[in-house]
Amino acid sequence: MIDSDTHPVGVERHTSCDVDKPRKIVKKQRKYDESYISFGFINANDNPQCVMCSKILPNSSMAPAKLRRYLESVHQEFKDKNMEFFKRKRDELLKVQKFMFDSSHTVNENATEASFLVSYQIVKAGEAHTIGETLIKPCAINMARCMLNEKSAKEINKIPLSNDTVSRRIKELAGNVTTELIWRLKSSNFALQMDESTDVAGLAISLVLVRYQHEKSMAEDLLLCKSLPTNTTGAEIFNMQNSYFEENNIPWENCINICTDGAKSMVGKTAGAVARIKQVAKNCTSSHCVIHRQALVSKKMPIDLKNTLDEVVKIINFIKSRPLNNRVFKILCDDMGSLHSSLLLHTEVRWLSRGKILVRFFELRDEVRVFLLDHHFDLKNRLSDQEWFFKVAYLADIFSKINEVNLALQAKQVNIFNANDKLLALNRKLQFWTSCIRRRDLDCFPTLHDFLEQVGTEITNKQYEQIVQHLEGLVDSITQYFPNEEREKLENDLWVRNPFNITEKPTSFSTSEYENFIEMVSDTTMQSIYKELPLVDFWCSLKDEYQLL
Repeated sequence: MIDSDTHPVGVERHTSCDVDKPRKIVKKQRKYDESYISFGFINANDNPQCVMCSKILPNSSMAPAKLRRYLESVHQEFKDKNMEFFKRKRDELLKVQKFMFDSSHTVNENATEASFLVSYQIVKAGEAHTIGETLIKPCAINMARCMLNEKSAKEINKIPLSNDTVSRRIKELAGNVTTELIWRLKSSNFALQMDESTDVAGLAISLVLVRYQHEKSMAEDLLLCKSLPTNTTGAEIFNMQNSYFEENNIPWENCINICTDGAKSMVGKTAGAVARIKQVAKNCTSSHCVIHRQALVSKKMPIDLKNTLDEVVKIINFIKSRPLNNRVFKILCDDMGSLHSSLLLHTEVRWLSRGKILVRFFELRDEVRVFLLDHHFDLKNRLSDQEWFFKVAYLADIFSKINEVNLALQAKQVNIFNANDKLLALNRKLQFWTSCIRRRDLDCFPTLHDFLEQVGTEITNKQYEQIVQHLEGLVDSITQYFPNEEREKLENDLWVRNPFNITEKPTSFSTSEYENFIEMVSDTTMQSIYKELPLVDFWCSLKDEYQLL
């Protein structure tokens, strides 16, 4: 009996694992040799490929005898050809393969590009991502089939426009825009325009626009739009902005100006967001938004006119904010053949809504009066009061004029000189309108003028004085929000606006700067460029050549 832990010498011991374990077979990988071209074969990823029929044989056929046998049996007519013949066939095959690859590659590239273009239009229009595959693509195929041919329709069918594809394309486009913008900000100076507001869902949203020089022009983009989690303090606004800059390695040193509204969280001397940014951006200055200040000018009005505006808003809300009233009012407008079928809501944060709601309300005053006849509403008697409508007509006129100025300030290529001109023009117009009212001339307020002619009445001296009081209050507000010191500073910088009209050295210039300025204004080429380009683009084009300026 043999012990289980020992075994006799000379007797090989086998375990169950050794017996059951299969032997590993190593497959031999044959290598291609350049001499195989004499049999009409080239290397195709370690497999032989025939240059006559393009067939690829398995690697096991990579042997001279097997290759010769294939040539003599399949291509017997070429078995006596020399090596030059097979090399020529090889070049032809490679050329065809390259053409087929390039064609396929081009088709795929075009289809991908078309997919990106369609996805861009979908997100730009704010449509659902599924519209690409369910509507746009079928329509494009039908158009190609009708206008071109069936082949073109099949090519369009290759464009990927599924819901997931469109969503992925949009994310890639957004990522590319963000990456490009961050790269630009890292390599150039920029100015920030910041604001904080609350949306309809109650979220506090911080918006940051950035303006910077790109190539030979000024560009403006949306840099940040995020909700503040808790408080809307200057610290929270700065921390969110600073975190974004640190994540993307944007240097604060490149920030040269911050434009904000007059909110305490923004402009507070110690805890405001602007003060905190200036601590990390040492060369940064700050400014108060011109558009915001112009909107603040329009807020000042006599209490009587303010009550009239509030009453108009209450009447509109009674109709507009109740779905049943809104539907009935729309039917009434359609039956009466009105120009409009609904009123407009007023939102205090939307500055232009004052003028718009007043004009629309005045145009639909008859429809509103008829509608309120069947309702118990406290203010319905106002619709029969001509003196009340006189105030509404005047407010519709004056706020429409103020809206025109506000919109002009928001136009493209508007600079501080243009804004100052428009505000100066508004100030002069207000003074002119005041003098017209004092002469009992209402031509400057067409809505009020036409209303008085329609009802065949005139306004009283007290009502004239109300208008004069309001207009003079607007003039005082302009002086308050746009002090003379700002205008005087702009007058000292007129060399920026009209460089070729300057004959004396500006006080802010050093000797070397003025010499550089003389060189620029003496260049006739610069004069033609100045006439062709907008002012901002003109100075951007001189950045490299006249750096001192």
